[in-house]
Amino acid sequence: MENAGHTLMIRRLLQPLIRYLISKGWGYIALRDLLKECYISEAVRANQAEGDPTDSLISLVTGIHRGEVKRLRALALEAESATDRLAKTSATLAARVVATWVADPRFCDKNGEPLPLALRQSDGVKDSVPCIDTLLQVARIDIRGRTVVDEMLRAKTAELVDEKYIRLVQSAYFGADPAEMLYFLGANVGDHMNAAFHNMKGEQPRFIERALFHNSISAQQLEDVRPELSSMADHLLRQANQRLLEGQIAGTETPAGKTSEPRRRIRFGVYYYETDQDDAP
Repeated sequence: MENAGHTLMIRRLLQPLIRYLISKGWGYIALRDLLKECYISEAVRANQAEGDPTDSLISLVTGIHRGEVKRLRALALEAESATDRLAKTSATLAARVVATWVADPRFCDKNGEPLPLALRQSDGVKDSVPCIDTLLQVARIDIRGRTVVDEMLRAKTAELVDEKYIRLVQSAYFGADPAEMLYFLGANVGDHMNAAFHNMKGEQPRFIERALFHNSISAQQLEDVRPELSSMADHLLRQANQRLLEGQIAGTETPAGKTSEPRRRIRFGVYYYETDQDDAP
């Protein structure tokens, strides 16, 4: 390790993770074995410029015994379980539906608030009211509307109105299933760290990675202002999403005629945390 600053940084990154793992019954041995797998996986990725790196090279780079490298590289091929894939699929699809609903003007009123959507075009539903199936078409979701409705109701992202409409009650999708929550946690925090280390290495362009912090705030005043801060964060993300959807800047498929154009992915996030004044980093 180059200096004490690196040690302090790693300690601060690991402490909340270790605290959570202990609360879930994860001991040191389980984390140690997972760290070995991660070291090997990243070492393989970093040394693929001239083909598949040998076990001996990976052992030299990581300090892990060659026999252990061979065993763990074989296991890595089966790392993503069916449960992980299912959580990723259902979570990302539901999130895409909600993101389109709050950003596309076809599904919002004149003030930009999401409109209630008809479950189906039937008697008693005005033709001018958009339908959930239309939203799915715009979001490019090729599954039954009822499946999406049931998922949003389960996650308490939306609610039924008169058994004819579905109304959005949260402007973001929060998975109710623990597997979905873990998927988003890993994806969000992982990309936050990717952005930070990208900047630390001096790579360009620099990514947005900064935070506002205050170390002495009245607990009562914070209680009063917290909802406003949440609303400000929500507004920022909705604005960003609307901007990216305008003119189909962001989409789920490669535009026709541009198959050779490089494609990128982004994650633009906001987080908030508070604790006692004495528990400062």
